[in-house]
Amino acid sequence: MTTGVRRRMGVEERKQQLIGVALELFGNRSPDEVSIDEIAAAAGISRPLVYHYFPGKQSLYEAALRRAADELAARFLEPPQGPLGARLLRVMGRFFDFVDDHGPGFAALMRGGPAVGSSTTNAMIDEVRQAAYEQIVAHLGVADPSPRLELVVRSWVSLAESTALLWLDGRRVPRAELEVKLVHDFAALTAVSAAQDEQIAAVLTAVLAEEPADGPFAELVTRLLALAPGVPAQPSR
Repeated sequence: MTTGVRRRMGVEERKQQLIGVALELFGNRSPDEVSIDEIAAAAGISRPLVYHYFPGKQSLYEAALRRAADELAARFLEPPQGPLGARLLRVMGRFFDFVDDHGPGFAALMRGGPAVGSSTTNAMIDEVRQAAYEQIVAHLGVADPSPRLELVVRSWVSLAESTALLWLDGRRVPRAELEVKLVHDFAALTAVSAAQDEQIAAVLTAVLAEEPADGPFAELVTRLLALAPGVPAQPSR
C-alpha cells in the first residue's frame, strides 16, 4: 500500500490509484469500517483531494467494486481444453484465490456494505453471476441450454458464492477440500437433473467419457459406490 508519497498524477492515473488503495483497504476490512481519511492517507493525498476525484465514499466504493467485479468474473475464464472436472477445479482455485485475498470486500459485496441497495452495486453482482454462468455453459459446449440446464448451472454458481461466504466465517473447512467439493457438487447437480432432461443427459455422458480415472468426477463416483456396495442395480424399464 502506498503511504505518505506525494507526486503529480494525471486525473485518470490518480483515480486508478485511489481505486487500488480503496480496493486494498476494503479487501482487508469491511467498507463500513474504512474512512475517507484512511484512504487519503494511504494514497498520500489530502482528504479534499479525494473528494475532488470522487464525490463520496460510496462512489469510490462502487468504482472499487467495478474493478473487483471485473477481476472476479475473469477468474471463471478457462481454456476449453481437457476434461471438464480438471477445468472446473482450476476455476475454483482461482475463485478462492480471489476470496482469500479480498475476504471482507467479497463478503461486503455479496452481503451488502455502504452501497447496499444501490442499483449500480446490484447490477455489478448480477454481471459477475452472469459471466460465471456463461463461462460454465460454454465449457459444456451447449449453445442453447434447456431451462433445467440453466437451473443447474445458476444453482451451482449460487452455491459457490454461498460456500465462499460460509468459509470466510472462520475458515473451518480446508480450502482445497471445498474446491473439490464444489466440483463434486456440480457433477451431483448435473447427474440428478440428467434423469429428467435429455440435453443434460447428453452433456453428462460426454463429460464422463472424457474424465480420466484420477479426475474429480471419477473420484466422486468411486466414493459414492463405496458407500453402498450392496445396493443392486435398478432393472431397466
